[in-house]
Amino acid sequence: MKNVCVITGGGSGMGLAAAKCMPKDKVIVVTGRTMSKLESAVKELQKMGYEAYAKTCDTSNREQVKELAEYAASLGEIKNVINSAGLSPAMADPEKLIRVNALGTVYVNEEFSKLMKPGSVIVDVSSNSAYILPDMLANKKTFALADKNEDLFVKKILGLPKMLKGYKASGLAYGLSKKFVIWYAAKCAYEYGAKGIRVCSLSPGLIATDMGNLEAEEGGSLINTTAERRMGKPEELGFAIATVADERNGYLAGVDVLVDGGSVVGKKYVK
Repeated sequence: MKNVCVITGGGSGMGLAAAKCMPKDKVIVVTGRTMSKLESAVKELQKMGYEAYAKTCDTSNREQVKELAEYAASLGEIKNVINSAGLSPAMADPEKLIRVNALGTVYVNEEFSKLMKPGSVIVDVSSNSAYILPDMLANKKTFALADKNEDLFVKKILGLPKMLKGYKASGLAYGLSKKFVIWYAAKCAYEYGAKGIRVCSLSPGLIATDMGNLEAEEGGSLINTTAERRMGKPEELGFAIATVADERNGYLAGVDVLVDGGSVVGKKYVK
């Protein structure tokens, strides 16, 4: 049976870069909301020698995520799931950010884990914004509602962002959504570990993708505190994500891997 790697948000950017770093014996399934972008990604992967397929999916829709998981399982054994689908503050309002970034992570982890076997891996992509947001703003009791009472979870987590306006509101919602991703991935690591499914998260810094470039002006301070004073390259993050997602990296679980050029640590050293 063939081994399958599913990459949400795989039509471009870090997701596509990660696909290009996976072993060639994997069947690659790239997914996102725009079929034309996915088809272009598949052509690139096929030229490189991959067996690749495209399937649209809005990860904020549980039924679509379930259909995606079943489709992937029809192609072989789901070995790797890289959940890099997400929206940035410049792309959506606070509620949309929470539904895609936070609840989308819940749906991907839950629906795929039902079909995954021992020795498989889930990597949820967060952001170094989760580190910048003060811990006191993240209510773990609210986070715990995500897979129990979605409506109440969304209502409570949006309480703080609703007190702000414009980009600041979306920026806070984004930070909360990404802090949730780290928390939820760790929670899943200990729940799914008994089934032999490894789960962890990875937090990129500001990356020179279409999404990252939209945030370059507001997030410029993140560049100033990196060790090399630059944005990350998609291929650098792609390699990092693929490495974390590789099933041979079997003892890495329940943690977040910060890949941000040193920008979070740099805040202690750069004046």
